[in-house]
Amino acid sequence: MLGTALREDIRELIERREWDAIREGLSELDPADGAELLSELPEEEHAVVFRLLPRQLLADIFEQLPLEDQVRNVAALSNEQVETVLNEMAPDDRTRLLEELPANVVQRALESLHPEQLRVARRLLGYPEGTAGRVMTPEYVALPALITCAQALKEIRQKARSAETVSSIFLVDERGRLVDDLELSQIVLADPQTTLASLADGSYVAVSATLPQAEVVRLFEKYDRFALPVTDSVGVLVGIITADDVLDVAVREATEDMQKLGGSEALEAPYFDVGVGEMIKKRGGWLAALFLGEMLTASAMGHFEEDIQKAAVVALFVPLIISSGGNSGSQATSIIIRSLALREVTLRDWRKVFSRELTSGLMLGLGLGVIGFLRIVLWNRLGWHDYGGHPYLMGLTVGIALTGVVLAGTVAGSMLPFLLRRLGLDPASASAPFVATLVDVSGLLLYFLVATALLRGTLL
Repeated sequence: MLGTALREDIRELIERREWDAIREGLSELDPADGAELLSELPEEEHAVVFRLLPRQLLADIFEQLPLEDQVRNVAALSNEQVETVLNEMAPDDRTRLLEELPANVVQRALESLHPEQLRVARRLLGYPEGTAGRVMTPEYVALPALITCAQALKEIRQKARSAETVSSIFLVDERGRLVDDLELSQIVLADPQTTLASLADGSYVAVSATLPQAEVVRLFEKYDRFALPVTDSVGVLVGIITADDVLDVAVREATEDMQKLGGSEALEAPYFDVGVGEMIKKRGGWLAALFLGEMLTASAMGHFEEDIQKAAVVALFVPLIISSGGNSGSQATSIIIRSLALREVTLRDWRKVFSRELTSGLMLGLGLGVIGFLRIVLWNRLGWHDYGGHPYLMGLTVGIALTGVVLAGTVAGSMLPFLLRRLGLDPASASAPFVATLVDVSGLLLYFLVATALLRGTLL
């Protein structure tokens, strides 16, 4: 991390307009440190810094900036700087940037690209949004399978500068179709006259250019690769995806799931880049739906209004009952949604999950029920509340209700993600607030039914 002193030094130099000193200080920074420094400077100072950076360092620093900062800073670049940055950026990073820019800025950006880079950019943008084709790079080392290791090393040295990585070497046939992949170390350690084909074992893993990016993330997790080849519909190698690109996708997917779990639509942009109107739109729908659900709680209490009037003490424990059920349901939902996302459980495991959560919910409910019972009895013994002279009956009512509500919340919360996945919906839509609302209504009904059965003739 860069220190506060360095940031203040740069800002002081900018205020004093000591351009040479600024240029010298920035040129000594690693691009990642330069991007960090730039992100922490006020936006009005970015244009000044950009003008002072050498062309190559400007491109390197810009590529290291978070995507949202890249989008905001494009306007601060001159036409010449836009040309430098976009032509020097990795194709996959450039594609992500172009996806986020307004149409008029994209047109300006495409016009600044060299013919070869323009062809690459248009090809990558031609793939459907959210597919492997959008995050792949065409900068890789592909070699004919029939050349020798000595010839291969010569080719690798020539192509290494423009390749995203040389750790993985991809073998293709005369039509460009993927045959296999090899680690560079295999080629280096082999006899120079050995052909690449003799080193191949045909056990490569490839992804389709139209495969959803979420599936690509899972393939990287499964096979633990640094890079995976991307092929078209006939097996022709069209690009590769590297681990750093997949990490960006994984972070984005996890962010969307967390936002959905909180009871909101995915923002799909950094917080401050989402307008107030759009924020209200994404959150208001869920809030309205949850509000309508909670209205059922009021209706349920209205049904037992007469009982509540007879013994107000019964109503004291309503928040305790429904919150316990909602909490248990939220816990179960969050755990199962994440387990489904990580493929720790699948749809066919629902019976096992049901059995486990049934046992867990029962034990958790009994534990809370005992605590609730003891709390009522203790309060009565200490003289803090007499519960209408029937503390044991009241404690038993609360204890049984807590057991049932927690059990119901746990089972419902664990099964709802399976139901949504079975219907082809995103399990993350089973947000914790939604489950809590569902359990509130059922928990309230259960509590008053138990209270009516046990307290009739005494408190009710």
